[in-house]
Amino acid sequence: MTSVTPAPPWTILVVDDDVLINMNTTDMVQDLGHAALEAYSGAQALTLLQSGARIDLLLTDYAMPGMTGVELAHAAQALIPGLPVLLATGYADLPDGVQCALPRLNKPYDQHQLKAQLEPLLSER
Repeated sequence: MTSVTPAPPWTILVVDDDVLINMNTTDMVQDLGHAALEAYSGAQALTLLQSGARIDLLLTDYAMPGMTGVELAHAAQALIPGLPVLLATGYADLPDGVQCALPRLNKPYDQHQLKAQLEPLLSER
């Protein structure tokens, strides 16, 4: 009989400038058994990414002041090549001219939708 080893708890960096959404998403991530780090801006997220902290996935809002989630994703993947990124957005379509091949999580989302988006990205780690 073979035993199945459960996936390790992953560390997910949650980035959203809306405090309530950030706290709610962090709670959902933790309820799924993972560790969560919180950032409220692209600049704060980049500081965490540069700190050497273990980060297995970046979950970021698209529309944030100062730096969009797409810009953050590009900067994060330049720092940590291969870092999976999940873009959360309430936009049906991103603004004209935005090139983005990132997987998307449509807002509003619940824990089941979050889990369904996270699992395939984390299984590649």
